[in-house]
Amino acid sequence: MELGETLEEVAARELFEETGLKSRSLERFHVFSGKDLYYQYPNGDEVYNVVTAYLCADYDGVPKEDGDEVQELRFFSYREIPIELSPPDKPVINKFLEQVARH
Repeated sequence: MELGETLEEVAARELFEETGLKSRSLERFHVFSGKDLYYQYPNGDEVYNVVTAYLCADYDGVPKEDGDEVQELRFFSYREIPIELSPPDKPVINKFLEQVARH
């Protein structure tokens, strides 16, 4: 988060920086925190993330990796989402899949 940014501005900026996609609309999904959001970086730094996740179904652009933070970028059907995920992403994706299964 940059100084003075709203959470929605952060989400839109990060989406664009990491995927090349510009959101037309964002919907706040859920705020995640706690022990499930622990992460140790390769350099040894440890953090407990607080993640505000947004859903974006309306966007412009063509997906492309940023070459820095994103190694591979593609869409998956709900049933094809890989099991091997970055640890802080697992609670977000699992909660989303639970919500999809209920509807």
